[in-house]
Amino acid sequence: MTKRGPGFATWAMRGADQATAAASGAVARPLLAWYRKHRRDLPWRSSRDPYRVWVSEIMLQQTQVERVREYFTRFMERFPDVAALAAAAEQEVLRAWEGLGYYRRARQLHAAAQAVVAEWGGEFPRTAAELRTLPGIGRYTAGAIASIAFDAAEPILEANSRRVFARLVGHAEPVGAAGDEPLWQVAAACLPRRSVGLFNQAVMDLGAMVCTVNRPRCDRCPLAGPCVARATGRVEEIPVVPRQRAVKRVRETALVLEHGSRVLVERRQAGEWWEGLWDFPRAARGEARARGDRAVGTVVYSVTHHRITCRVVARPFSDSGDLGPRRRLVTLASLARLAMTAPGRRIAAMLAGG
Repeated sequence: MTKRGPGFATWAMRGADQATAAASGAVARPLLAWYRKHRRDLPWRSSRDPYRVWVSEIMLQQTQVERVREYFTRFMERFPDVAALAAAAEQEVLRAWEGLGYYRRARQLHAAAQAVVAEWGGEFPRTAAELRTLPGIGRYTAGAIASIAFDAAEPILEANSRRVFARLVGHAEPVGAAGDEPLWQVAAACLPRRSVGLFNQAVMDLGAMVCTVNRPRCDRCPLAGPCVARATGRVEEIPVVPRQRAVKRVRETALVLEHGSRVLVERRQAGEWWEGLWDFPRAARGEARARGDRAVGTVVYSVTHHRITCRVVARPFSDSGDLGPRRRLVTLASLARLAMTAPGRRIAAMLAGG
């Protein structure tokens, strides 16, 4: 049985009065003072507009902050408010999202915008419970929106804050899913009475800038005093992260089917990677080369724990009859207007350059 660090029960299970004292004294006060001096300058922090908070939080799921910086401002310019996003076509939203990955987020973002307009009169719900009724909004995202936009007393727990709280209380049990529940209790116990949104952002910034995965800067941490992991010499061991799945290597062949000046693309279906996006068709496993095949190049990409090496082959295509709703012949120039998969976009760039 894994040994828990001293202080875990004290932090996670104390009563309401003690929790408030802990938050305002040992945690919230020094953390907020640190945040006022060292907070990251991020474009979505320019206001507490719930729409901006929501879009940024969805973008930040599974995506690095620097990557989101590139997309957030452009997305806001294209869809400046929830009504504009709700009125857009799904393909327009997917095209604006292209490059951020995890496209289910974009489809749920679009669906949630339509729900806010249709069911909430264009005004965002103000409580975490109400926010969680919207597509794509779970416990963390609801807490982030409610606290940052409305200063509701809601805790948050994501990669950075999870690491901060786990080290703070010396939580040496595996984290993730059900294993996070004790840390949600810690996060709730540490909330201040006011400035909850600033506190939650401060915890995330501390995890990103000081309490990092590797080489944490404990000498610069405002919570070094009460930190159990630091006191017991276990900072590098905490949090305990489940072992990642082994990488599965896959080989495939993408077909550039040429019909005069046009090429065939097909739309990914439900249950496939990149559902709803356009891509070049793939050869069936074991399919033999055809006469007239021409090597175009190779694209290497990753999806979840898969590492795919994709050989790209151009092949003449003569059947231009009824292609159905999920296939179409397009010019190379018109590919720029389609919402495409990441490898599909790279193949299109190869064709344009060649």
